[in-house]
Amino acid sequence: MDTIRLQKILHEHAVKPTANRIVLLRTLAAAERPLSLAELEQRILTIDKSGVFRTLAVFKEHGLVHVIDDASGARYELCHGHHHGHAVDDDTHVHFFCERCHTTFCLDHIPIPPVDLPEGYEMSTANYVVKGICPNCR
Repeated sequence: MDTIRLQKILHEHAVKPTANRIVLLRTLAAAERPLSLAELEQRILTIDKSGVFRTLAVFKEHGLVHVIDDASGARYELCHGHHHGHAVDDDTHVHFFCERCHTTFCLDHIPIPPVDLPEGYEMSTANYVVKGICPNCR
């Protein structure tokens, strides 16, 4: 994804386009699956761990990424939701965690089933992870 498109995405989410934010956004956009903080650090050698973490926090606050809590910890992926400039996450979908290779896969064509919460509860987002063995490990 070119820099102009990345800057536009940041602008649409009311995030100032700094060099670090563009690098992190490019890395997330190119990723084929959700990435852990350690994996992002390995792919981005020009930004230290705290810089990556702070940028992810800004992205999460502005609805640019969502966090998946799988069996190995938090993973981050670019949110393709449609509420630019808001922290509303309408890109919720099922994820699959392979218990053999410890990889988390997006199953973005499978939406999270609706949850009928009791009165008084208000959902902001959902995390749905299915665990098992992926096709490559079978």
